[in-house]
Amino acid sequence: MTGAAGGMGYAVCRRLAADGYAVFGLDLRLPERVPGCEFIRVDLCDPGSVDEVFGVLSERGTALDCIYHAAGIYELDSLLELGEDEWRRVIDVNLTAVCRVNRVFFPLLSPGGRIVITTSELAPLYPLPFTGVYAAVKAALDRYADALRMETQLLGHPVVVVRPGAVDTGMLPVSKQKLERFCKDTSLYSVSAEKFRRIVERVEARAVPPERIADLAAKIVAARRPKAVYSINRNPGLLFLNALPKPLARALVRRLLR
Repeated sequence: MTGAAGGMGYAVCRRLAADGYAVFGLDLRLPERVPGCEFIRVDLCDPGSVDEVFGVLSERGTALDCIYHAAGIYELDSLLELGEDEWRRVIDVNLTAVCRVNRVFFPLLSPGGRIVITTSELAPLYPLPFTGVYAAVKAALDRYADALRMETQLLGHPVVVVRPGAVDTGMLPVSKQKLERFCKDTSLYSVSAEKFRRIVERVEARAVPPERIADLAAKIVAARRPKAVYSINRNPGLLFLNALPKPLARALVRRLLR
């Protein structure tokens, strides 16, 4: 389990451990101890750090029933103002690290073991302004999962995508802080940003507790034949916008934010 110290990841770790699984939780920081869980400090963006954890588990003869990805970071900024370091960080954590962990730990997967990848409800949807880098990377992660599924099915390993909407985790306060910073610092979209803040607050007001994600994770891990994609807490407003013809969707966004 990656992102074990985050809201979703920690809830999933607790639930799977309660269900009798031995859980290895990977993260940069170590959360509070949970019986049945072994939390390991690792930098997923550092190949050497990931290889080191693989070496430890491999020497133990560990077999994994599931590789579960919950690690991720959120960025909110305009594509014309986002710095390259921030762009690269979002790609490294949300996409490259997933590819790395799957490649390194795949030899430990037991027969029929599955890979679960958390993307976002935004991944298949028409992107909103100022969520561009996050939406683009999550969409790429979604497509990566599709491609990986096509390959690993030949080896007997399913790949499952979880697309959660807003979840009441530590990311929500962080996203609000990023939005506040963006509204303060942007030199191109000052009026639009203030209006966008109100839209984001309405979207995040529908957040579900992380235990809902944990319940879904337990279902996926135990399923004999899990579905390819599970969506949870989809936002009606985003779905409505996505159902509109693209020119009409753009016109609606212009009307709301200009």
